[in-house]
Amino acid sequence: MYPSETDPAVDAMGVLTGPGHTISDARDHIPNAPGLYAVHAEPNTWRMLGLDGRVPETLLYVGKSEDDLVTRDLKTHFAIERRDRSMTDSSTVRRSFAALLREPLELRGVPRNKSKPGHFSNYALEEDAEDRLTDWMHEHLTLAVWPKPAGLNLKLGEVEKRVLRRWGPPLNLTVVQAPLQQLRSARAVMAAEARTWCSPVE
Repeated sequence: MYPSETDPAVDAMGVLTGPGHTISDARDHIPNAPGLYAVHAEPNTWRMLGLDGRVPETLLYVGKSEDDLVTRDLKTHFAIERRDRSMTDSSTVRRSFAALLREPLELRGVPRNKSKPGHFSNYALEEDAEDRLTDWMHEHLTLAVWPKPAGLNLKLGEVEKRVLRRWGPPLNLTVVQAPLQQLRSARAVMAAEARTWCSPVE
């Protein structure tokens, strides 16, 4: 049984402080278990993302996996195994990185389903652009994880909310007290590109 006197959010924050492991090495350290994860980067990477005014000693993003950290972290978001191609339309954190790296990586938003365009806020990338984004993430990001303890009597989502409220990572758009308007605007640009793709200018 998880000790009732221990605040799991404090426990999680102690583990998620990072810097964690490179994405290439993370597969050897992340368990097949539910839990929270944090994305970290060096100060020069924060500058590349246009986050110079933020505090780079903190982390970029916090998320949760209710089922399996390996599947959610390494495959869906970061494509640790290249045969399991990550898709930006299925990953909010990839959409955020894509939006902030739109110009330096030459990324453009396209519909997630070109044969039936819609839901443009869940924009996708062309295949070569997906590869450029994945390569950048592998080069610049590290991951720290907090596996859900056995006997935890608090929902994982509640632990995540407590962590987000205390830390306010800049790439999280919900729960945090002051969502980054710069990120909202950048994502809106890519969503507009996906919409425009359906009506090319003649």
